[in-house]
Order: sequence, then structure tokens, then C-alpha cells
Amino acid sequence: MTTVALALTPGMLHFELSVAYEVFGTPPPDGVGVRSWYDFVLCGSGPVRVGRFRLEPDRGLDQLPRADTVVVPGWADVDEEPPTELVDAVRAAHAAGARVASLCTGAFVLAAAGLLDGKRATTHWAHTAVLAERHPGTEVDPDVLYVDNGSVLTSAGKAAALDLCLHLVRLDHGSSVANAVARRLVVPPHRSGGQAQFVATPVPERDDHPLGALLPWAVRRLDQPLTVEDLARQAGMSSRHLTRHFKAATGTTPLQWLLIQRIRRAQELLENTDRGIDAIAAATGMGTATTLRRHFNRTVGVPPDAYRRTFRSRPAQPSELS
Repeated sequence: MTTVALALTPGMLHFELSVAYEVFGTPPPDGVGVRSWYDFVLCGSGPVRVGRFRLEPDRGLDQLPRADTVVVPGWADVDEEPPTELVDAVRAAHAAGARVASLCTGAFVLAAAGLLDGKRATTHWAHTAVLAERHPGTEVDPDVLYVDNGSVLTSAGKAAALDLCLHLVRLDHGSSVANAVARRLVVPPHRSGGQAQFVATPVPERDDHPLGALLPWAVRRLDQPLTVEDLARQAGMSSRHLTRHFKAATGTTPLQWLLIQRIRRAQELLENTDRGIDAIAAATGMGTATTLRRHFNRTVGVPPDAYRRTFRSRPAQPSELS
């Protein structure tokens, strides 16, 4: 069982604490077929007051190096230096081999520990300039939802913390399990880390939203060579208006959004079926295995075959196969 330790200290934000607990601290959804889940523990030097809530840690901060993953929630006052004890414990955990992830302004703790030196990172858009000024050795990206550097990960604010937590579940258990957790939380199953932090409407909020019916329609037809004109025709608007709505609702263009959906579908098929690369290319609208490999490698960072070997090393459950 993988241990996820949440680092507690006074001055942290309760929303990010709750997000981490909801994803890692509750049992997996029924029927997902995972053989083990997370052992979720709270680590702190003593009882912590977080807003109106009082939390009792399970272990001391000195136990962080024993965890597989350490999550550092948001830091309420970025003008105040994080406690030395916390910074030292996070640094020690990373040195011991733990994967360290910050949520929102928790990036200031990682930066103080030296974990962001020479790395790309992000935090809540309102504090990216301060992070960059205080830690010039860090390449601060103010526009993305989260940044994955392998053993060090950072997220933007609030809802982006949930995106990063689901990304960690996807890395550990595959996209099908991460999607099941997202469905339980009633949130979109995947927003890529490179999506813009601030968009006018992150997801359609009403049934009558211009894209409310179009997005599910397109997802059901990923095996077809859809164009912007096809989407605009289905939505009953011009291509220019469609692009404007897409940018406001998703932070990206219609074709880029389609590509991401095709890649996500390819990941699910690689994880949960034995279909060949040619068949998956056809099922995701990529056309040929060469096209699929090119886009998959550029988006995910590894070839489809390597991705399958990684995730199919976990024996598939009967309910996962299709």
C-alpha cells in the first residue's frame, strides 16, 4: 500500500487539505478493481488549527521521509516564511526518495526547501510573481494548472489542486481509476496540466451552455475525422464563434481539445484492452499508428508501447477489459 503523507502546520489552507483527503484518504470507488489503495496519514508537530477546524496529526513531521508521496497544502500567508521544521522535513522526505507535491501556495514551502531550484513550477496566479522574485532559480509558469517534474510536482490554486491529485492517481493506478474518482467527485476526469489557470468558464455550468451538448457529442465520435467546421455545424454557429466559446470554456482551441480527448481515449485502450496500435489509432480517429505514436509521444512523453508496458504491468481486472 502506497503511503501518502499530508504535511500539517499552522497557517495552511483548509480547501487544499480537504482536496487531498477526498482523493487519497477515502476508499476507491466501488468496482474499479484496484488491489491496494493509499495509506493516508497526517504528519505534524502537534494539533493544528486550520480556519475553524482543529486537526490531530497521526505522526510527527519527522515521519515524512517514510512516506512514498508527500503532499504540502496551500500556505495562507506567502509573506511569512514557512516553519523551518516543515521545510527541513519536506527536504528530508525528498532526499529519502519521496515524491513531493505542493498544492496552491504550498510551492513556497518546496521552494524554501530548495526542491524547485532549476525547475519549472507554478502556484496560484495571484502569487506567481512573488514566487519568481523570491526564488529566481525557479522557472515560474503563471499560466498552467500544474507542473510535473517527476519527483517534484506543483499545482496552481484551488480547483487545480484537485487536477494535480487526480493526475497522481492516474500515474499510480491508470486513467480508468482516476476517471472513476473524478466521477465520484463530480468533476471533469481530466484537465491537462498545460491548460490555462484562468478561463472565464472552466467547464460548462448550464445545460444551455453553447458547448454543453457539443462536447459529449464529440467524445462519442472520436473515431471519426472531426474538423472545426463539423463541430461548428453541430453547434449551430460559425467556426469563429465556436473557437471563441472553446477558448472561454476550456482555455484551448477546438482541435487541441479534440487531440487531448483522442490521447486520453488511447491511454484507456492501451491500459484496459489488448488491441493493437493500428486498431487504437482507428478507434481514436488518429488514422494510422504512425500518427498516433507521434502525437502520443509528444503529449504524454513516452511511446504508446512503453505506456502500455508500464500500466499493464498491473494485471487487468476482468471488469477493465473490453
